[in-house]
Amino acid sequence: MRKFIIIVLSLVALGIIGYFGYQVVKNRQQARSISNLETVTASQGSLTATVGATGTVRPDQSALIAWQTTGNIDQVYIQVGEVVTSGQVLASLVKTSLPQNIILAQSDMIAAQKQLDDLQNNQSASKQALQAINASQQAVYDAERAMVRFDQKAYKDELEKAQNTVVDKKDALDEAQKDFDPYKDWDPNNATYQKYEQRLTDAQIAYDEAVRKVNELELQQQAAQANLDAAHAALADAQRAFDKVKDGPNPDDITALQTRIAAAQATLDNASLTAPFNGTITEIDIKSGDQVAPGLTAFRLDDLGRLLIDVQVSEVDINSIKVGQPVTLSFDAIQDRQFAGVVSQVAPVGNIVQGVVNFEVTVELTDADENVKPGMTAAVNIIIDQITDALLVPNRAVRVVDGKQVVYILNNGQLQEVEVTLGASSDSMSEVTGGSLQAGDQIVLNPPQDLLTMGGPFGR
Repeated sequence: MRKFIIIVLSLVALGIIGYFGYQVVKNRQQARSISNLETVTASQGSLTATVGATGTVRPDQSALIAWQTTGNIDQVYIQVGEVVTSGQVLASLVKTSLPQNIILAQSDMIAAQKQLDDLQNNQSASKQALQAINASQQAVYDAERAMVRFDQKAYKDELEKAQNTVVDKKDALDEAQKDFDPYKDWDPNNATYQKYEQRLTDAQIAYDEAVRKVNELELQQQAAQANLDAAHAALADAQRAFDKVKDGPNPDDITALQTRIAAAQATLDNASLTAPFNGTITEIDIKSGDQVAPGLTAFRLDDLGRLLIDVQVSEVDINSIKVGQPVTLSFDAIQDRQFAGVVSQVAPVGNIVQGVVNFEVTVELTDADENVKPGMTAAVNIIIDQITDALLVPNRAVRVVDGKQVVYILNNGQLQEVEVTLGASSDSMSEVTGGSLQAGDQIVLNPPQDLLTMGGPFGR
């Protein structure tokens, strides 16, 4: 019995020693942890609330200028970076390489203009009308002979083969696009991205060439048919003109000739390319001597006077975005410089991508210079609110405990949990709109997790 009592007393003594040892270790850990805490004093200040996003610079107006006919390039009159005006001639084709429809259009315009002049001047009307009939009859004969080729088997077989090639190349293009889609948002410098992008580019070139071939064959037949139709129409016009010449110029005849001249001029305009609007030439894909076909892109024209950036904003933030809000922008390619902008458009309907709803917001740069170029990536911060004299707390100090937002403060050397209600926020700070946090409190930026879960004054 005495031995049993001694054992019990020994165990009790060991327990007491262990408890006090644990308390000593615990207090040392607490003291060591507290000494490593980073703190900041809660204070009043100003806050700029922003919504951040990224996007790519684009011009307000952009156009790819393509040829609408076949031929060989004579001259290219401009260079990359050159500012052009609407209607300015950019390139022209060698006259001897022009297709028949343009050559005929030139002849037709000359003839129509002459007829118009003759009607208006009323000189030798009868003789000219008869000559017009003879010329039109010859034109019909020539056009009918030109159409014979397109009824022959060789042409039909060639066209069918070209059309089948288009189908095959379109299938290959669709497959290449499908293969590239999973990587289209990857870094363009990534080897996998480049491999599939190159496959897509090659497939597009092959498809465009197949389409060009079909267009060329069909255009030949269309030009011949148009020539025949025009010849028949010209013959009918010549006959009517001869029948009515004794009555003098008819207003309807004058209108018809003017329309005919305009149509011929439109066809002739295909022998050159002109700028559709004022802008800067940003890409040239042709040079003198090149052979062109309908649809072949020659130039890219951008209006660099107004630069825009489209960004995607989450549905959570979209109701805070309004047209006219100021924006700050920065570019990785332009160091140590911020640019200004303004929200110019907010999409009324969202886009769903992989279950996430975003709205497109368009920002206009208001102080862009020559350093900002289309295609650059911009970090965009839309200023949605500016608050003064607010109690601020660093975002990194905020924790969520049991669904509540809290911060930890040092109070008489002890770690204390304080619930807060937050309002507007920026990248680094948030406005405190409720709770017991006071200006002057020492906010802990890095509360240790082990101390917060040990109980006592450090726990909950």
